[in-house]
Amino acid sequence: MSESEPDFISDQPLLKQILNLALEKKAVRLVVLDVRGLSSLTDFFVICNGESEPQVKAITDNIRKGTPHKPRHLEGYENQNWILMDYFDIVVHVFKREERDYYGLERLWADAPLKQFRNESTEITTG
Repeated sequence: MSESEPDFISDQPLLKQILNLALEKKAVRLVVLDVRGLSSLTDFFVICNGESEPQVKAITDNIRKGTPHKPRHLEGYENQNWILMDYFDIVVHVFKREERDYYGLERLWADAPLKQFRNESTEITTG
């Protein structure tokens, strides 16, 4: 990751792990929103999409299997258009592209600090 890594990423090991797991499966338009102070539900939203239902499933499965514990809540896994994984302080949204464009969560939370990650990124590290 670049030197401009915001503090809200560098001090969150689970968040970094989730980001790396999403990137391993070529998640598209991967972003993190810091909603601390804006929402009482969670601290961070991770938002990404896949280009197909199999890719959405692969991203989700990689995150679920690669984190030290299962999400508190999993929703949307059956239809694979918008899958939500709730890790208490982090809520992960994995969309199919069309669904993501339609709902536009980034626009709804436009006041939140946002960090984007490119598919070319190999790994998110502290530094």
